[in-house]
Amino acid sequence: MDISQNNGQLLKMLNSDEQREQGFRLLMKKYGRPLYFYIRRIVVGHDDAEDALQETCIQIYRKIGQLKNEDQLLPWIYRIATRESLRVLKHHTRLFRSIDDLGNVLERKLTTEYSMDADDTQLLLRKALLKLPTQQRLTFCMRYYDDLSYEEMSSITGKRIGTLKVNYSYAVSKVKSYIKAHEI
Repeated sequence: MDISQNNGQLLKMLNSDEQREQGFRLLMKKYGRPLYFYIRRIVVGHDDAEDALQETCIQIYRKIGQLKNEDQLLPWIYRIATRESLRVLKHHTRLFRSIDDLGNVLERKLTTEYSMDADDTQLLLRKALLKLPTQQRLTFCMRYYDDLSYEEMSSITGKRIGTLKVNYSYAVSKVKSYIKAHEI
């Protein structure tokens, strides 16, 4: 089996005792990199992204038997990744009231970790994203970076499509305003 096989075959392997480990390796080969970057856009730091990805992988491996519908594989994986990412952020909120209050801390981390490998425009976009409320940032990242449909996003977040569209619209507007105000 190669990486290009469909999710149905992958799910069969993951649900088979004999092929579970091989199926899991293929799953991570197929989705590991996109998941890492999805998580990193939420938590910002590499170490935090690695921690959240590791927990995501553990949860996927433990609970894959619960998943029966191949069409739900990707939303299910993203739902776990989102939950683990938010868990990592909540860990950092000991000194803050909520995840949304972490913006300045994450911005400093972003400037430190990304300044070597990002151009000014990307850095400005990422700083703008950190100014967004958490739900708007998640929605923006899923739509803009991961090109997920509103239906997929709804399946991942449990939010209604209308709510996601509003969150995305507000996020785009705020990001544009931030970039315009901070252009170099």
